[in-house]
Amino acid sequence: MSRSPIRLIVILALGLFITAFATEAQPPLTRATIGVLSNATPGSPGLAALIDVFRQELRERGWAEGQNLTIEYRYAEAKAERLPALAAELVGLQVDVIVAFSAPAIHAAKQATTTVPIVFETLGDAVVMGFVSNLARPGGNITGVTGFSPELGGKWLELVQQVIPGIHHVAFLINPANPATPSTVQATASAAQALGVELHVVEVHDPSELDAAFVAMRGRQVAALIIPPDSLFLRQGRHIAALASAAQLPTISGMQPIVEEGGLISYGTTLVDNWRRAAVYVDRILRGAMPGDLSVERPTTFELLINLKTAKTLGLTIPPTLLFQADKVIQ
Repeated sequence: MSRSPIRLIVILALGLFITAFATEAQPPLTRATIGVLSNATPGSPGLAALIDVFRQELRERGWAEGQNLTIEYRYAEAKAERLPALAAELVGLQVDVIVAFSAPAIHAAKQATTTVPIVFETLGDAVVMGFVSNLARPGGNITGVTGFSPELGGKWLELVQQVIPGIHHVAFLINPANPATPSTVQATASAAQALGVELHVVEVHDPSELDAAFVAMRGRQVAALIIPPDSLFLRQGRHIAALASAAQLPTISGMQPIVEEGGLISYGTTLVDNWRRAAVYVDRILRGAMPGDLSVERPTTFELLINLKTAKTLGLTIPPTLLFQADKVIQ
């Protein structure tokens, strides 16, 4: 039986109304400019891949560089003192969003503006470092992704014990300039005490001190090294892996790139996921969301990476149960 003309008209009218409503709810994307602020050096290991992930996520959400999106990149090239001027430059360009990668860049962006939205990605604790006062409701003009939980210290120690049963002395490499360091040390030291492990804290303020730090570790006769997430250590991943290899020292890290450069094990959130999630925040803000209303995202999944090649070089046997748990194994 055919529909009556009146019913057909009503259906068509409803369809037009729904289409109009959907169009109003999802307005066409306008042109936008975002600024990327980082303490990294262009061309540094892994950076290009992360930038590609960031841009790809934006493309999938309708923001294509050279079409409706312009990205202004500003790199301090490991000279943090340059970041305030670079942040001010981005503000002067009237970018729609500043994306700050690493703690020094985030701090510089916060100092440069209280009005331009800021999206951050940090390996540290965003609350401890003072970027936001509350993860659920950050307020102001800033939000983003925080990639570290102090309770990970206990997990790293457990991994050390699985690889080296009966271990008693473990070194813990820290950067005192990182605002998250005190809480990280406290949590890891508490876990070490509970597990019967003596934690030897070794401070490194800048890359020039790394060689001396490894000499100090040999003097303390530690049997493994834990490296927490820190942009200083991330940039020096290859050098740290080489020093650890020369010292025959297994490393457990919160950062995958160090293992990819020759470290032994990493357990933590992934930079790829963090940069992808940062792009999601940028998209939401460009579509009208207020950054202070967007909860800061903490990691919910962690990945275990094991470098079997390094294990063989160190003369270590990785337990089959641990290999089975690994998300990725480097042969």
